[in-house]
Amino acid sequence: MPTIQELLPEAHFAPPHAGARVTALPEQHRRYRYFSRKYQIERVIGIGLLIPALPVIAICWAAVRLTSKGPGLYRQTRVGYRGQPFEVIKLRTMRIDAEANGPQWSSKGDPRITRLGRALRTLHLDELPQLINVARGEMVLVGPRPERPEFVELLTDHVPGYKRRLIVKPGITGLSQINLPPDTDLRSVERKQILDLHHIDHAHSWFDMRMIMLTALRVISISNTRLTRLMKLDHHHLLAEFPVENMDRKTVTLQELLNETQRQKEWELGGVGGWESEDSEDEDWQDDAYSVQQPR
Repeated sequence: MPTIQELLPEAHFAPPHAGARVTALPEQHRRYRYFSRKYQIERVIGIGLLIPALPVIAICWAAVRLTSKGPGLYRQTRVGYRGQPFEVIKLRTMRIDAEANGPQWSSKGDPRITRLGRALRTLHLDELPQLINVARGEMVLVGPRPERPEFVELLTDHVPGYKRRLIVKPGITGLSQINLPPDTDLRSVERKQILDLHHIDHAHSWFDMRMIMLTALRVISISNTRLTRLMKLDHHHLLAEFPVENMDRKTVTLQELLNETQRQKEWELGGVGGWESEDSEDEDWQDDAYSVQQPR
């Protein structure tokens, strides 16, 4: 696998169609052995962290149940290692009818988020049940954020090399999550992609441990920008050094892109259905005409 310098020449961060096929991390990659050990070690650490986290999860679960209708835990299909789907577990922070009209991209100030859910997200407590995914071996503590299948399909079509992040296991926290806010548009996804690929190519134990410690400090509201810099986890310089492609294009929000994709699919399905209907009517007319012409 190329280094980040090779992945991000000038205004591009991945060659065209680089993410068309998902593969495992190549054995010749200099981080292959590290990631193999990392999966085993972080699974053990995840089990160790899950035990003391269970009482906190139980309290938060009860609070969610008491303050809003619906289950306390939220399960959703995400795309993981090598493109394999798995069910991520989180504390529910939205109303149960949040996606009654189909998939929606969460945004800042999202009205679907409950009052308690907003507090849980601010403290990152809604992420604690993902330790169960780590204990199962579906996730690790540090890695790219897992996305939903429909979002992965959408972003693969618009962000070159997006599927390259699937050559490693997804994580609860990561370099892109620490440095950047939640995704809102394609440009923000591309910026996070730069940091995710940088972590894949430069990961080592002390690097990952610093991110775990900083995330833990954020849970207890200690972390800030200065602390991030002191721990040498501020990597905004990469974004300035390797600008994303098409910086001058009009910014498209992810929700607008998702809505447009859904409308296009509905149009295609409607168009196909319409043609099939017309063809069937023509066939029926031909059958009727043929039957009339036949001698009795």
